[in-house]
Amino acid sequence: MTKARNEEPELIEGSVRSGVLILCDHASNAIPAEFNDLGLSSAELERHIAHDIGAAEVARTLSEQLGAPAVLSRFSRLLIDPNRGRDDPTLVMRIADGAVVPGNAAVDDAEIEARLERFYRPYDCAIADAIEASLEAEVVPAIISIHSFTPTMKGQMRPWHCGLLWDADERIAKPLLAALSASGDLIVGANEPYDGALEGDTLDRHAGSRGLPNVLVEIRQDLIGSKEEAVDWGERLASALRPILAEPRIHRIEPHASRTQAQRADRTHVEASQNAGGGEASPADLMQALQASVYRRLVAHLRERTDVQNIDLMNLAGFCRNCLSNWLKDAAEAAGHSLSKEESRSLVYGMPYDEWRARFQKEATESQKATFAANAGNPH
Repeated sequence: MTKARNEEPELIEGSVRSGVLILCDHASNAIPAEFNDLGLSSAELERHIAHDIGAAEVARTLSEQLGAPAVLSRFSRLLIDPNRGRDDPTLVMRIADGAVVPGNAAVDDAEIEARLERFYRPYDCAIADAIEASLEAEVVPAIISIHSFTPTMKGQMRPWHCGLLWDADERIAKPLLAALSASGDLIVGANEPYDGALEGDTLDRHAGSRGLPNVLVEIRQDLIGSKEEAVDWGERLASALRPILAEPRIHRIEPHASRTQAQRADRTHVEASQNAGGGEASPADLMQALQASVYRRLVAHLRERTDVQNIDLMNLAGFCRNCLSNWLKDAAEAAGHSLSKEESRSLVYGMPYDEWRARFQKEATESQKATFAANAGNPH
């Protein structure tokens, strides 16, 4: 039997002197013939569940515009997702946005290892090699990853034209957010429609863990459905990035504490309790970790649902985002830590409070005001 060859990624040549490396994790929906399309129809394979629509052409254009090398995947994320850690439960999806993937239903550890070897590792190694080539030339590369997202999710419209995702290193994300927003014709999400702190993802593995500057750019798929639209976005991103990438500070190795450390701390806390007790964690320790996880999920949900106003939350539930930030501040002070009002609000809103109000807060209706006034005496 002939051994299946590794699926080498698409490599675009560019100068390491550009100081940039472009990535596209979900560039392709290709599935080798022996996988029988994983049992899916051709229509399903054209959906976002199989690849990031339009992202590959944006990445190629950005590479050309900046004269930068690029690495693009050549396999569908349904086979194995290169933007996930190797121990991530969503590494191989059995159900993708409501679509059952028959070819993944019976995937076992041996099959996952085979797919890691054939698809995941060649892409991963190509990124590592490109970074090493740049560092050997004494150039610290900025890593820019291109993705796309659906206009709606779970029946909810997503208002952003594009979103910038980052973990703790804001060197590229913050000035790029300002540059794209300055045009006045774009709604740019800050860590929207997803949070950029994802343990084990491509940027975490190759950039964040090494102190390399990085940002993940998400573009709404209906805006880059054609080649012409994708090229326009690639050129637009290049124009916004050029002055940012010209800053010397960008091209330095700067370690930043990942926000995923809080997630790891929860697991470590539980594991330490298990080890100390010689078995299962105590109910109190387990509950503390679960409560912390629920809090983070609630905050992430509220960041995504910018359509839900604070006054709606107050009228229906007696609390809002500001209440959460106040409780966070109180908890910090009770633990002996100083946390200002603005700092606590930024941690909940995912951006400065004034920025959130300017972008998302709407004028309250008379009905909302009346309900709020009627509930004003209720504690929260």
